[in-house]
Order: sequence, then C-alpha cells, then structure tokens
Amino acid sequence: MQYKADTPAAYVEELEKDWRKDKLLQVRNMILQSGSTLHEGIEYKMLSYGNAKKTLFHLNAQKGYVSLYVGNISKIENAHELLQGFDRGKGCIRIKKTTKLSETRLSEFINTAIEHWRAGGRYRLLMNKR
Repeated sequence: MQYKADTPAAYVEELEKDWRKDKLLQVRNMILQSGSTLHEGIEYKMLSYGNAKKTLFHLNAQKGYVSLYVGNISKIENAHELLQGFDRGKGCIRIKKTTKLSETRLSEFINTAIEHWRAGGRYRLLMNKR
C-alpha cells in the first residue's frame, strides 16, 4: 500500500489501527533502538532508515503483511537462522498477522545488518538519496 505522508509521524498517523500498525511499530522500535544514529525518513512512500547518502531499510504496511525491505538478505551472516519462520524473498521480510515478533530473532538480524552496514558492507543495492 502507498501512503501520502511526507514525514514518519504522518505516515504512522495514516496507518489503520489494526494488527499491521502494531507490527510495524514493533519493527520500527527495533530499528530505532538498534540504529540510534540512523535517520528516519520517507522514501518511495514508506518509512526509510539510513544516513544522508544511503538507505539501509525500508518499512511499509501492506494489505496482508508488514514488509521490511533489506536488500540482499543472503549477504548477512546467519540470515537463514535469524529469519527462520519468516516468509521472505531475496530482499524482503514479510511479517504476517500471526508472527509473534518477541519469539523471533528479527531484532538480532536488524542489529547484524546495521553492524555490517556501518563496517562498510554492501549487502544492499544502496541508492544515493536525492
């Protein structure tokens, strides 16, 4: 789904008050707690996290799940184990209604991805910001 928000606060306000908002806010908090130096913004009509030059994560509420876009998941060490139980593609983690985030290792994956990124790793096709 696409939202017309131009700030992270407006994006959160636009979300329907249902399970997707709850899951998105949980993932958002994981990112913000793990990456306190990451800038939160809006790119491509979804939440984005990165720095002035590059984006690390995108986060969006879809119709049937919450998406965390992370680029090439396989470039993160132990990604398969850390993301066990998630429906995922090459660069997207889909968080469904029945997912109990407290019983997953998503936070550990996020921490590992941030550490890899800070160390200069290129696990994502990072795009220069406009």
